[in-house]
Amino acid sequence: MAKIACLVTDMFEDVEYTKPADAFKEEGHSVVTIEKESGKTVEGKQGEAKVSIDEGIDNVKPEDFDALFLPGGFSPDQLRADERFVQFTKSFMDADKPVFAICHGPQLLLTAKTLEGRTATGFKSIKVDMEYAGAQYKDQEVIVCKDQLVTSRNPDDIPAFIRESVKLLKNAQ
Repeated sequence: MAKIACLVTDMFEDVEYTKPADAFKEEGHSVVTIEKESGKTVEGKQGEAKVSIDEGIDNVKPEDFDALFLPGGFSPDQLRADERFVQFTKSFMDADKPVFAICHGPQLLLTAKTLEGRTATGFKSIKVDMEYAGAQYKDQEVIVCKDQLVTSRNPDDIPAFIRESVKLLKNAQ
């Protein structure tokens, strides 16, 4: 089963982490939460979810993981200010490993300059940013690009996001 890295910090969109993470675990995959330091607890912006951080970014390598999961909310915008998270994200795209980004999750992909020539979606407020980055933005509940990148727009799209992410993981094994 896949070992999935999840980059997350405070103010993530609660259900955009909890529902996919639970679904991945139900399928037998492991989800490893990564932030600046291990052992701390981060809280969702709705105050409904708290996540214990498994690993600090300095203690992990992209090659130790099979896939990358980027939940939305304000978390991706905070993390992309730190080059370590940007390079970690870029490594997955460059290696053609599965990447799952929902809502504002693509902000890390934008900063990593990995969306050029890709078809993707995200929250409507980052549509222009995605287009400037060279992505073909589509206003659809889920986009799968090149059997690698799964993107969705918002919490309403979570069922489709999970369905396509799980399918991609099965096909990647």
